[in-house]
Amino acid sequence: MDFQVPNTLAEQIANYLAERIMTGQIRPGGRIQEATLANELKVSRASVKEALYTLERWHLVEITPRKGASATQLNAEYASELYDVYMHLLMMLAARLCERWQEADKQKMLEAVSRVVEQVRQPAADITRVVEASFGVMETCCEVVANPYLTEALSNFKPAVSRAYYLSAERYRQGLAQTSQFFAELPQAVLSRDATKAQGLIRGFAEHQKQLIQQALS
Repeated sequence: MDFQVPNTLAEQIANYLAERIMTGQIRPGGRIQEATLANELKVSRASVKEALYTLERWHLVEITPRKGASATQLNAEYASELYDVYMHLLMMLAARLCERWQEADKQKMLEAVSRVVEQVRQPAADITRVVEASFGVMETCCEVVANPYLTEALSNFKPAVSRAYYLSAERYRQGLAQTSQFFAELPQAVLSRDATKAQGLIRGFAEHQKQLIQQALS
């Protein structure tokens, strides 16, 4: 990704760094020097500092007093903790979705799911597109539920979860059959307003994904 001066500078710096962290160009534990980065991108240190605070909120950067910023660690233990919290947020989202969806929401929810299934069924599935389509389902559900606190929490987890997927892509590819099955069963549970079943599907799928990523990172 080539850096381009944006309208909202700090946010675009954050996106630029996030991509480098998620794709492994900046390794776990790698230091991020404010002055060096500001000079490289020809921006102010204040903009870099603001971007780093955004990355900290996204769980991609750890800022330590007197030591500065570094990319957060990513190992099997970290992935387990990350997925446990993310899973429970998704289960909360599913429960609210079962309560709140209206007939007018049905088509856009099904279209979001169909985009995931379409990507999974490609002869050589692009993991990046599968992951993005999966997040598209989450974002559509957040729009329907309309809980700003839950939406913000899930949005802040998206970059860290994406990073785990990207760094274990080949292992994740082995679980595409389960991904397809999950997205085939989840809409049925939601449309029948069966929150218990929907949460059970999410728990089972998340545990499976967590195991794949743990194996890759081990």
